[in-house]
Amino acid sequence: MSTVLDAPPSAPSERLQATMTAVRLSFTWFGTRKTLSQEQKAEAADAFGADGPFLSAGKKLLDTRNPRFRLVTSVRSQAISYWKSVSLPYPEPGLRLLPHAGIQPFADRMTHYRENLRQAVRVLESSLPELRAQARERLGRLYNPADYPESLTGEFDLTWEFPSIEPPDYLKQLAPELYERECQRVRGRFEEAVALAEQAFLEEFAKLVTHLTERLSGDDDGQPKVFRDSAVENLRGFFDRFRQLNVRSNDQLETLVQQTQDILEGNPARALRQHDTLRERVARRLTGVQAALDGMLVDRPRRSILRPGRVTEGG
Repeated sequence: MSTVLDAPPSAPSERLQATMTAVRLSFTWFGTRKTLSQEQKAEAADAFGADGPFLSAGKKLLDTRNPRFRLVTSVRSQAISYWKSVSLPYPEPGLRLLPHAGIQPFADRMTHYRENLRQAVRVLESSLPELRAQARERLGRLYNPADYPESLTGEFDLTWEFPSIEPPDYLKQLAPELYERECQRVRGRFEEAVALAEQAFLEEFAKLVTHLTERLSGDDDGQPKVFRDSAVENLRGFFDRFRQLNVRSNDQLETLVQQTQDILEGNPARALRQHDTLRERVARRLTGVQAALDGMLVDRPRRSILRPGRVTEGG
């Protein structure tokens, strides 16, 4: 027979704490800019009749517009985008919350990105002599060979970890009162995380609905505005993330998400482009959703103030 102690967590913050783990994504990244030396700043200041200590100046070591360098930065962008898409914000810099079931898929995807990064760096490595030669030509007397590594191996890397954000168990015996205070602090953090997740979902959803509604109902010189498939597909992607990460903290938001799913069900972007009547009907229904979301966004600051310990910004 189940007891109260066996009951699953009921509060959103408790569910979040029971089903999520913290995850941090870190990068080692070669710095492409460097501050000028004191002598160089003094020389630059003299050219402008300025006081050296009041001048801030730097130099660009590599051309970051180079396609091979952009390939490297693209991998970083992809990894960060994925990290954010499968996790929720947490009110500590650099940390996000990942569902327990997503730990292995996350690690597998990051391993894939790390290998892609290493391959991209190897390609960039082959261009290093050319990039240094270009820098020597462009920087003139500011060029310094010592600013550049002999090899890019180890200059770029991607790592991830799952740090514990729970109070350590040894505190139970060593300092019970401190342990309880730490438990309370962590509970407060998860309450903040619920508010952050709700705010992030609300803002993203409102932006996507507003964009699609504007595309469907607006016109250019009397002709319906053209909209891309992404205007619909981005919303469908949001539905998937909301279903996977939703902490069930806002019944009104859940109702609006379901309502929008029902509106778009069976109405692909192609049909919306080809049938004006369908387009107008969907636009009218989405306008109601948009108005409700606008009202929730306006009401948001007041609700945050009424919730002790909650914040509206975070990782």
